[in-house]
Amino acid sequence: MDFKEIIHILQKERKTIATMESCTGGGVANAITNCEGASEVLKFSAVTYSNEYKIKMGVSSEVIDKFTVYSMETADEMSKNITKFAKSDYGVGITGQLNRQDPANPVGKDNVVYVSIYDSKNNKYYRDTMEVHKESRKLNKEHVIERIIEMLLEILK
Repeated sequence: MDFKEIIHILQKERKTIATMESCTGGGVANAITNCEGASEVLKFSAVTYSNEYKIKMGVSSEVIDKFTVYSMETADEMSKNITKFAKSDYGVGITGQLNRQDPANPVGKDNVVYVSIYDSKNNKYYRDTMEVHKESRKLNKEHVIERIIEMLLEILK
């Protein structure tokens, strides 16, 4: 499964997308740019592995303090703020933990990922909370990216 169909739909509708990724480390942006036509639809992508850079990209420190960096509320902040920053139609925000405790953020559930896709035209969030139990971080990232592709296809069709 890849982003070809999503890129085609976005091109046809003259829509754009941006991403703010944490635990996937740019995997979504990489998967998009592996397909022809990506430059027409991908406006901007940020890997915000630290709280500091999530906040610099517009995520509210109050949201992180209240709900933790590993929460749907933070994923929503990520998806909406990257959409605003890039002036895109859709934004994808991803945060969570993959196979390891984060010493800088010793809260939240291990192996849980929060995905938020923001539709700026309709001011609407599409969300999923996933448990990931693959044996490696790489396989868990691939699993999350596949789910994001499924979500985007559901939203765009």
